[in-house]
Amino acid sequence: MDQPQTQTQEPNKKLTFEDDVIKKIAGITADEVEGIVSLDGNVFTELTEKITSGEDKTKGIEVDVGEQQVAINMDATIEYGRSAQKVFDQVFTRVKSSIKEMTGLTLVDFELHINDIKTKKELADKQKEQQNS
Repeated sequence: MDQPQTQTQEPNKKLTFEDDVIKKIAGITADEVEGIVSLDGNVFTELTEKITSGEDKTKGIEVDVGEQQVAINMDATIEYGRSAQKVFDQVFTRVKSSIKEMTGLTLVDFELHINDIKTKKELADKQKEQQNS
């Protein structure tokens, strides 16, 4: 004799992210890469924020977030003497991995635009200037 089959319907499920969440993941991850000075190219603003508690890890980052994929465009200042290609490769690899691990999204387009370069002396001078203000 046939037993009655109970049909359970799987609920509709959808995980979504605010753009700022993706920006923050990318920003925090990129900031950990040696050679990245700031992500918006504005060292003065970046140093001010690092001294105060108002750090914004989403500056200089634009994202396009879909249901399964994400595109990221970042502006950065790098340290003089660093290989821009190596910095780019490290940022790309780490950001791609962090985005996948934390959100499940696949990074399909990534652009890192280097808009400035600063020497260690310039960075030290700016930091001293900020601390004396």
